[in-house]
Amino acid sequence: MKKTTANKWHIFIVLFFISLAMRVQVPVFTPYAAAFGATSVFIGIILSVTSFTNLSGNVLAGPLIDRLGKKLFITLPIFASGLLFIAHAFANDSGDLLVLHALNGFALAFLIPAAFTMLSGFADNSRQQGKNMAINGLFSTIAGIAAPLIGGKLVVLIGYQNTYWIIGSTMLAIGLYAARSLKETKPVVSLSPSNATIKFETNPKLIAVYLIGFAAMYVHGVVIYEVPYLAVENGLSTFDTGRLFSYMGIGTLLMLSMFFVNRFSPFKRLVIGLFGMAMALAGIFTSVLPLAVLLFFLGIFSGLVMPAMATAVTDNTSKQSHGRAFGFMSAIYSLGIISSSFFTGVVRDSISPYFIAFLVSMTVLTIAGYTRLRSSNGKLQHI
Repeated sequence: MKKTTANKWHIFIVLFFISLAMRVQVPVFTPYAAAFGATSVFIGIILSVTSFTNLSGNVLAGPLIDRLGKKLFITLPIFASGLLFIAHAFANDSGDLLVLHALNGFALAFLIPAAFTMLSGFADNSRQQGKNMAINGLFSTIAGIAAPLIGGKLVVLIGYQNTYWIIGSTMLAIGLYAARSLKETKPVVSLSPSNATIKFETNPKLIAVYLIGFAAMYVHGVVIYEVPYLAVENGLSTFDTGRLFSYMGIGTLLMLSMFFVNRFSPFKRLVIGLFGMAMALAGIFTSVLPLAVLLFFLGIFSGLVMPAMATAVTDNTSKQSHGRAFGFMSAIYSLGIISSSFFTGVVRDSISPYFIAFLVSMTVLTIAGYTRLRSSNGKLQHI
């Protein structure tokens, strides 16, 4: 029991420092690319191409993780990502950033599904699964609060190139820790017999979950793109931009601290969370409240969605398919980022990207609700 607990905390620690290192660059990359003369459209292309390579890797990752194990696909991508982050410091133009960012997206595509699959093996029921995912989300959110502030301050103190050196070196150190500490585990999640026989590719309940995941990441993609761009358009410092992201992180942290929420249905949490995110977006594009306040509320509802996503995935797939299911979940996330990054770069001069994200969220809520209701009605008719 103690050994299992120790192994679980090793994966928590690895995921925390990965989140910290990766999110340090969130307020850094857009102004760094703009400094090379990249336009808003080209920055959108870079983010979209990166998400596309990430999606391609996600599709490949799932079956390989189920077949070859998790540790290999956690450690190797961390080392690769660390070297690629260091290479960012040697970029000569925005074209170099496009290639490096795309390669990094592909490398990291294997990491998250493998890490979530390993973490899913430390629970034997849905409630424990939800608690584990919430704890991971809590650590990830703490990283999300601190990282943008760290990234913005590092740029002010040591410049863009040296900041990427720090990020890359941190990733390499995390890779060494993961290689030494993580132990291969077998999933032990207990699912009902009916769920265990359902293939995740054709499960209507899981389709509804994935749709909500797509919309949530579309919203995140818009925020990740738009908020740092304030630094370019309005003359804000990267530190000010990082502080705005931290307001969102504080809201997420507050929600994830409420562990009693895990007692409620994951799907209900997904629906309520996405609806709340849509309302926060409506507030942003109508400017009814200060941006910092609305990002705080967006963070609260995001904190409701993310742990529920992982729990809903494990609740509706057999333990033998967790690698593929989390790989597909990550691919859906990447698709959301691809779509939002591309459309935001194209339409931002003519229409608010926040309004588009609001429409996407409400449309997905309608489709997901209908899909779920139809699935429930079909089950009742069958009975």
